[in-house]
Amino acid sequence: MKTKILLADDHPVVRDGLRLILETQSDLKVIGEVDNGLDAVRQAVVDCPKVIIMDITMPQLNGIEATRQILESCPDSRVIMLSMHASTKQVLWSLQAGAAGYLLKGSASNEVIKAIRSVCAGQRYLSHKISQQIGEEELRQLETKEITNPLAPLSPREREVLQLVVEGKSSAEIAKLLYLSTKTVETYRYRLMQKLNINDLPSLVKFAIQNGLTPLE
Repeated sequence: MKTKILLADDHPVVRDGLRLILETQSDLKVIGEVDNGLDAVRQAVVDCPKVIIMDITMPQLNGIEATRQILESCPDSRVIMLSMHASTKQVLWSLQAGAAGYLLKGSASNEVIKAIRSVCAGQRYLSHKISQQIGEEELRQLETKEITNPLAPLSPREREVLQLVVEGKSSAEIAKLLYLSTKTVETYRYRLMQKLNINDLPSLVKFAIQNGLTPLE
């Protein structure tokens, strides 16, 4: 039986490259591609693929939150982060959310295959550079739940609304994307700003950039 894989990245060239790599392996099968975090969650929950290769910084919902939501519905799936970000905090937040692997974009094709086989075997896989910078003490803190994520006070829905707000979407646009009423979205927006103790949109955008929810551009 082939290992089913979902690709989640907002850059078509990255997805195309990954598909070419994976199609060289007779036991691996790409069952879908998505270009944003919300669609990653929706498709993964339907298909429950064995492996999801996930970028961190994606439109509509970041890869860390998408990972958290996917694994709640599909606990047997394995998520491998494939990102240009090598910051320790994002690696640790990814692992805390349940990711089984973390690779940097630009990794050799054989390392991508190795990572997939490792996580399918129940092992954690970190690229060589990541392994060198993440210390044993930090991994211990991860296992004992001592790593603090600044988004922890927010509910999953509030995290979704937060990202969409800082991407510049109106309450009506967010309501359509999340299948909510506009009034409900505005309530979530008010609550999340209260919880984060942030009072204006520029400060909210700054917070999102600092915590990897949205890119600088």
